[in-house]
Order: sequence, then structure tokens, then C-alpha cells
Amino acid sequence: MLFSFLAVISLIFSASVAAQSNPSVVCVAGQCLQGFTNATIGSTISVPGAAIAVQLLPGQYTSDTNPQLLHTLLTSSSATLSSSPGFNNSTTVSLPLTIALQAGIAAYPNANYSGSPTFTQLPETNGSLSSTSFSAGSLMLSSNAWAAISSSSSSTDRLIVWDSIPDLSQLPPSTSASRSSLSILDIQSAACSPPCSGAGICSASGTCTCPIGFTGSSCESCASGFFGPNCQPCPQGCTSCDEGISGTGRCLSAPVVNPPSSCNCLNGVCGSNGQCTCNAGWTNADNGTACAKCAQGFFLTSDGNCQACQLGCTQCADQTGDCIACKSGFTQDANDRTKCAATQSATSTGTVCPDGSFSNGTACTPCSPLCQTCTGATSNDCIICGAGKYSLNGNCVAADGNGVCQGSSMIADNNKHECDSCPSKCTSCKIPNFNVASTVNQLQCTGCLPGFVLSQGKCVSTCPSGTFLNPQDNLTCTACDSSCGTCAGSATFCLTCANNQLASNGKCVSSYCASCSGSSFNQCSSCPQDRPVLTGGRCLPTCSKSQYFDKTSSSCQSCDSSCSSCSGSGPNNCLACSNSNQILRGGSCVSSTCSSSTSIIPGLGLCLSDLVAVPVSSGTSSAIPLPTVTGIDTPIAPAKPSSSRPLAWWEILLMALGCAFIFLIILMLWRRRARKRRAQATIAFAVAKNIAPKSNWRWRLIRFGERLFGHKPSQRFIPPEESEHIRMAKLKAAEEARHERDMDKLLDAYDYSRYSRASTSRAPSPLPSLHDYNHDRLATHPNRHSGTPLSAGSIYSQVTGMPRKTAEPRQPVRNARDLLPSRFSRSSYSNSTRSDPLPPPVDLLEPSRPPTPAQEYARLVSHNQVPPQGSYWLQPTNTGSSNASRNPFRR
Repeated sequence: MLFSFLAVISLIFSASVAAQSNPSVVCVAGQCLQGFTNATIGSTISVPGAAIAVQLLPGQYTSDTNPQLLHTLLTSSSATLSSSPGFNNSTTVSLPLTIALQAGIAAYPNANYSGSPTFTQLPETNGSLSSTSFSAGSLMLSSNAWAAISSSSSSTDRLIVWDSIPDLSQLPPSTSASRSSLSILDIQSAACSPPCSGAGICSASGTCTCPIGFTGSSCESCASGFFGPNCQPCPQGCTSCDEGISGTGRCLSAPVVNPPSSCNCLNGVCGSNGQCTCNAGWTNADNGTACAKCAQGFFLTSDGNCQACQLGCTQCADQTGDCIACKSGFTQDANDRTKCAATQSATSTGTVCPDGSFSNGTACTPCSPLCQTCTGATSNDCIICGAGKYSLNGNCVAADGNGVCQGSSMIADNNKHECDSCPSKCTSCKIPNFNVASTVNQLQCTGCLPGFVLSQGKCVSTCPSGTFLNPQDNLTCTACDSSCGTCAGSATFCLTCANNQLASNGKCVSSYCASCSGSSFNQCSSCPQDRPVLTGGRCLPTCSKSQYFDKTSSSCQSCDSSCSSCSGSGPNNCLACSNSNQILRGGSCVSSTCSSSTSIIPGLGLCLSDLVAVPVSSGTSSAIPLPTVTGIDTPIAPAKPSSSRPLAWWEILLMALGCAFIFLIILMLWRRRARKRRAQATIAFAVAKNIAPKSNWRWRLIRFGERLFGHKPSQRFIPPEESEHIRMAKLKAAEEARHERDMDKLLDAYDYSRYSRASTSRAPSPLPSLHDYNHDRLATHPNRHSGTPLSAGSIYSQVTGMPRKTAEPRQPVRNARDLLPSRFSRSSYSNSTRSDPLPPPVDLLEPSRPPTPAQEYARLVSHNQVPPQGSYWLQPTNTGSSNASRNPFRR
């Protein structure tokens, strides 16, 4: 079945291609194909005098684009462009050249983008998109855009298209899109995040374009002064109206005529002449503001009103009302500091007149019928007015049924027995059903200053929530109906609803959302059909590109991995393929069968060979010959190097400086290498001659101290090479030291016999005592041990090679007897060139004692009368043999 369907499509395409009688060349970047085509997509480039014009498919073209034919046309200075509807409007070629569809959708009447297209631009405002029907065989969509299309026969079924469709007949069978009758319901850019609301349009730059009256990042609300779903402006002359998406536009406050601020007035009314008339109890402030402080005889209360002082008090303190000054004939009440008590009237005889009378000097006289107490016979002499009368500016006046004092706007106070002022923002007030038992806390305002409204007997700036301004007097706040949260104009005209619904034209309905949990547009519980996707409390028109809307679960579900966009689940509901090597066939993605060594065109979903039919020979006839076009398969030649030009002076200077810098670097590196090689040669020589200095811890410590304190580095002392006689002298000294140790042991043995004579019966030894010899050898060679460690150089001299600067320590005195001549004779220096004679021997023997044979032998040794070097220093003697020894120790 599928193969039959494909065969029919091939026949139809072949017939449509055959209708194109003239061959043409169609190119994408990197490849061109010559043949017959009906495709009208893209732009046509032509050059005067060229053999043929070339149709450029969507893509980007540069100066190094292959093949040679395309390169020649693109780089020609006289090349011109002719574009299909929706593509580039420019007629000149400017590299790099990008052939792309403008923001919108192009509908082609036939498959494979052939026929005269109809281009629909991305709308600038919501509602500006026309929903006219059209027929289409293929659709091309601009980059990063989506469109909602439907068949005119079924406007409720919406198909969301994210990619270009080369053949609508290859869509999944489950879709109801018909080639003969289609309509575009919506088209927007997909670059906005979050998506725009129903009023906004997402632009190609990724921002929501809001119409006049709308505001917000997603155009989700009305700007100030606009109301309703279309955000219309509020009526003119209305300072405050019912604004917002759900607003009705009704005025919430009446226009204010002559507000107090217009004449620098605070608690009064501005007249037509620009003068301010203060409310009772108010007067002008010291700073010039009218009606801004309490008048004489009034005090300022904690709620901002000016009230009259008590009777008899001409001045009282603010906040408390304590009387500061009393009228003549009054004294301050000791129990109530706010009152001033009248002095009782008495006759000359001392009789106190009762209430309702006064003293005329000799007797008490009745007061005027208007007075309860008085100081004279007239009504102007009343202290406390009579029943039903109240003091006002020194007169007793009556009050009407609302407690308003006659001839004024002040209210009667039964406790003060006088007329008092209304609250500060009230121009008039009353006490309903006033009688002698009425109190001032029952007072209600009946008129307000301009800019204030009347709510529950008080003057306020705006009507409280749940009330509306009565349009009949534009003064009184009236309660709304229980179904409204707020209302305007009438109790039943709702501005907001109390049952979590949206108010529309005064009625509580569910608009925008199918149902909602609040009064905002992000509190939807379910969505209408045209915006079915519920995300974050908002109703959106579509899911993301790789998802589809599942009506069963009312949620977005992922497409099959083979689809880049889809209309349902599984691999058979693809609208476009995710693999660039596959094409769409009946809602499924299959491998492409591109011919003529072509490939799938990115973004179009079909092969280049599908757009261009190349004639091939059949079994009975040869192929239709095509005109020869040079360079259609030839790659562009490699770019030739640009012609040389003379260097500028600054370029030469920079090159010279660079060469000099490189030479200096090389010279520094060569010198550094030479120094290293010399140092290595020096070390090798010192090691070979055994004169290399050893870096011990003392030397490292001294070098650290020099670096720490900035001293000049010390030079290590390297001893010179010793001559032969010096080496022999050292050898002699070492031998003498060893011989002295041996002699000391021997002498200690002979001394034993000397010290033991007194304690033993043994006869004295016939041998001479060597104790005397030890004593005599010191006298013979007093400087023999001058090279002792005490006279040696200090550690500092040994390490640094510098002589010590302090006095040498004194050497201990050695016994001359301990010094013996060396076994080494002068003949030991036979190899030395030194010829200085040895000092003459010194006779160490005491003159009072004759020399012993051993001592005599020692003397002979000192005169070189002994056998050669290497023999023992005592001459042997005959002890009885034929050769008698001359050794005295053997006799």
C-alpha cells in the first residue's frame, strides 16, 4: 500500500516537473543541480551576459562557496536577486548572503514548495492575524517559530507545526489537515520564555510585543489607566477608575472641583474667588496655610479635630483641653482642670443667690428664661443656658432635631452646654434623633471637603473595600452585593468576585480560564480549547517543540525519538524528523533516497534531487539534452596570494624593533649558557685537583646571615697546593706526635720503679731514670709543641679564610724534659731545596750528675752519630757473643 502511494506521488511530481519546459540550475551552498523544476522557494541570482540564472535555496552563501558557477555569480559586481514572496526584499548581493524566510509562514499550493506561495507575516498584535482559508500542498516556516493550523471543516482540531513540511500528504493519517482548505489560527515566535499571554505576540528577538494598554514581561496585565480584556483607556475626567484586565472602567471617584489644595487651604473650602472658607474652629496658620490651626477658644485633639474649650475657658491646651485662662468671674475647677467654675452671686448682706437668679446688690433677681445661671437679666448674661439652649458666641441658641445649632453648622453638646465644631474634614454634621440625652460620639458627617467621600458617617479619601461611590451624589459610599468583592455604580455590578471567579462586565464569570482558583490570570484550574496547555496556573496555546498535547490527560507528552515534532505518540505521528538523513513519509521517518549524489537540504526536509528532475535515458530513447553550463561541477580555484605592497615606515620600525628584541634575548640566553658552562668547568677542575670547597652547615649559615643583613658575600678560603717540604714537615710532626705517645707510655713504666723504691725491698734498677729525660727534653726543645690546638686558627678563620682580629690565647708552658729530638734526621729532607741548618743540640743533662749511657747515646743521636734513618736510636752492644753488643741496656 505504501509503495503504491509513493508511486502515485512520484507520478504526480513527474507530471508537475514536466510542466516546466525550460531547464534551470538549482543550488545550495556547496552543490548545484541542473534539470527541470517547479520549485519557487528562495531567490534567483542572475548576472547580465551569463548563460543561465541560478535559483538559490535557503542557506548562507559566502565568497568561497562552491562550485565555480555559484562562486562566479556571487562575486560578480553586477549580480542581482529576485526573491520569492516572504524572502529577502533586497535586489543587490552583499556577501555573506543569507537566503531565509522572514518571520512568518509561506504556504505553497503544490508539494515540494512549488507554485505561487502565500506569505503570512508574524502578527505584531494579537487579533491582527486574518484567519482566511487557503489551499496548500507544502508549508515553510521561519526559523524558531510555530504555527497552529486547522482544517476549515474542523476548527476545533489544531495542528501545531514547528518545521517546514515539503508535502502535507505525508503527514500522519490521524491529522485532519486537508490540502484543499486550511486556515492559520495562530503563529508566533518560540523565542520568548515564558511565553506571551493571549494579548502579547512573541517577536523574533525573544521579547513579547505588547499592544497599547498592556504591560508586563508577558503582556499579562493592563497598564495604569486601562481596563478590560482589551485594556481600554479609562473615561476622560475620571481620576480613578476600575482598571485592570477584569476592570469595567467605571469611575471610582467623582471629579474634584476646587479642591482645598487649589487655594492653599487645609480644612476649608475654596471659593470661586480663590479664597478659603475655614470650617468652624479653624484659622490660618503662622506659615500662611489657610485653616491649618485651631482658632481662639478651641484646642487640637489627638484625632486632628479642633474642639471648643469648656464654658468660661478662653484658652485651653492642645491634646488635653486643660484650661489655661478663664473668663472674668470664673475660676478654674479644682477637681476638673478642663472647667472654669462661675463665682456664686451674693447680696450685700452675704446671701448667696440660687441658680436661675443673680444679685442686684441688695436682693437676688431672676435670670432671663433662656438662662440656667446668669450674671445679669438679659439672655446675653447667661453662664449656662437653659434647657434646650446652647451657648454660641455668648448667646443661647436652640438646636434642631439633628442637634445642629441654629444659625451655624456646629453641633450641640449636652455635656458642655455649648455648640461644638464638626470633625476636621466634615463641612457639616448631625446627631440623628437628637435629644437632651444625646452625646457627641453619635455624631455623623453629612458633608465632606472636596476630594473626600462619606463612609459610615465619616469623611475618608476613598471608599473602603466592599463599597462603591454612589453615582447619585458622588459622595456616599454604599455597600456592594454579597456576590461581589468590589463593585462600582451599583451594588450588583462586580469589579471583583468573592467566589474565585473573574468579573467580566460586572458579572462573575470564568473568562480566559475554563475554571480558576483565584482572580488572577495565573490561577487557572482548567483551560479553554484554544489555549489548552495548563502550565504554572496559566493557559498556553501549545507545548514545547518535542512534545504534543494529550487530550486524554490534558498534559504535554514527549514525542518519539525519531521525531523533532509530532502530533501524537509513537513513530507514526511525526511532523518532522530529528535525523538529518531521514525524510517524512506518511508520518514516519525513513531513510532518504537522494539521487544525483545529492543530500537532504537542511530546514526543508527533502533532497535536492526531489526538487530538480534530471532527464535520464530510457530503454527506447535517449535523455533530453541539457544546455552546457560551465563550472556547475567544478570547485573553485585556490585563492591567489594578494599582490605585495611596500611596507609603511611604522611597519618597518616595528619589524626592526622586533628583530632587535629577539637578538637581545638570544644574546642573553647565550651569555647565560656560557656562564653555566664556565661554572661547570671550574667545578670539574676543583674536583679533579681536590680543592673543591665543601658546602657544610657552617658555610650555609654564614651565607644566610650575609644575605639577611646585606653584607658582602665572604670568599671561602681555598688553601694553595702544598710544596714537598711542607708535606714532609707535616709528616714529621705526625710521626713525632705518635713517637711522643709511645715514649710517654715507656717513661711511665720507668717512673714506676722510682716511685716504688720506698715501699718495696727490691733493689733499685741499674737503668737510668727516664724522669729526668722527660724533664730535660723540654729544655732542649721549648717550642716543640707550638702547633697545639690552642694555637691553631679559630672556626671563623678556618671557614672564611680570614685571620682573627683578637689576641691569641696564651699557650701552656711545657716541660723541657718532655721534648725529645725527632727520629727524623736532616737526611729526610733530601728531596727538599731548603738548606737551613738545624739548631745545635742543647745539653739537657744537669751539670751535677754525670750522663748515663742512655743520655750519652741521645746526645750522639743529636749530633748525627747514629746509624742511618730507619734504625733504632740505641746502638747495640755485645752481650757475650762473638759480636759483643755495645747497647748499655743489654749489658
